[in-house]
Amino acid sequence: MENTNAYFHLTLEERRIILKGITNGSTKTAIAQTIGKDKSTVGKEIKAHRVLVKKCPLPLECSAYRKCPFDRQCDTDCPEYIPFRCSRRDRSPGACNGCPNRSKCRFDKYEYNPEKAQAVYRETLADSRAGVNLTSMEAKHMADIIGPLLHQGLSPYQILQAHPELRICEKTIYNYIESGVFHEVAGITAMDLRRKVSRKPSRKAAAYKKRQDKRYLQGRTYKDYSAYLAENPEAFVMQMDTVYNDESAGPFIQTFKFIKAGLIFALIHEHKTAASMLSGVCLLEEILTPQLFRRYVHVLLTDRGSEFSAAQAMETAADGSRRTRVFFCDPMQSGQKGSLENKHIELRYILPRQTDLRGLGLTGQDSLNLALSHVNSAPVESLDGKCPLELTAFLYPDLYERLLAFGIRRIESDSVILKPYLLKNR
Repeated sequence: MENTNAYFHLTLEERRIILKGITNGSTKTAIAQTIGKDKSTVGKEIKAHRVLVKKCPLPLECSAYRKCPFDRQCDTDCPEYIPFRCSRRDRSPGACNGCPNRSKCRFDKYEYNPEKAQAVYRETLADSRAGVNLTSMEAKHMADIIGPLLHQGLSPYQILQAHPELRICEKTIYNYIESGVFHEVAGITAMDLRRKVSRKPSRKAAAYKKRQDKRYLQGRTYKDYSAYLAENPEAFVMQMDTVYNDESAGPFIQTFKFIKAGLIFALIHEHKTAASMLSGVCLLEEILTPQLFRRYVHVLLTDRGSEFSAAQAMETAADGSRRTRVFFCDPMQSGQKGSLENKHIELRYILPRQTDLRGLGLTGQDSLNLALSHVNSAPVESLDGKCPLELTAFLYPDLYERLLAFGIRRIESDSVILKPYLLKNR
């Protein structure tokens, strides 16, 4: 039998069950089975609403602190630094509530609070529904079905049993009635309900506003990408993404990978917006020159983040001609651009997660270019021991010259540094 509860939002009671599961050390899968949800829902809930309650006293979370030869004077340039990983905190269940080692643990502690999570959810829900996800014509059509049946004494639940084509849940009908959505088009109010709701009706007029239609995805899905490559097997593909540690303050790194050269390129931004990412693509064209951009960036493959929604503008040059083609991975399928994701791992050796990137020394494009120079100078097994910059210089010398002019240079292999202290010592 299908689990209908899986399609509804989490309730406060379900969030309290999640807390109980975390406290007992249950897996996300076990918690999800208890409340009838998918395990990804539980994982996203915990990650989104867990709160840092105690900061690690060390500048970095280092697993080697107990045997530290430097008297625990932790710093980013320490050669003994080993990033700390906690299976309970960082994997499953995902928070520190109920951890038996909590009193002895010196690392960052995160707690999940169901009441606070519910409050944040309600606030977010209110914001997202500032505009009703209906046109006035759709509201009128729905009211024409619901109105007469309410007057016949049927409840919203009973109406939905008779009219599943409405494709909404019972709670949505109550919300639409309470907020005055149907009052504007059909005079339906809370007084028409068989059992009057206790909440006072909103005095605000309903704002009919259809939520964002992601038309930019049309013709640009991963299926379309695969079909395009089947027809154009020699096309140069570039994968694109963003890397950051602080979503509210940045900095934000727009990353690109030249797949055939195995080389990662990146630009730094102060904001993670569609306008910023579009400016990054335009700057990349300026750095390479329009001629080389069209030669080496036939295709841009990225994920479905809202910052990449300006797809048509990315594809179009200043003169109105097409300069590239943009395609998007399937939802939650970062592996479809796994080549870039693997390169992010190397970049993270220098710019680790859960650190202040500016405090680490990432203060501008020059410092980012230094990190890129070292990452792209490291020998790669899949390139037969050659580094991406060496391969680029041999196969694509015109591209290599543009990278040099921008400030990315090859580092001798025995001088390559893939540690956070690289930016401190520049």
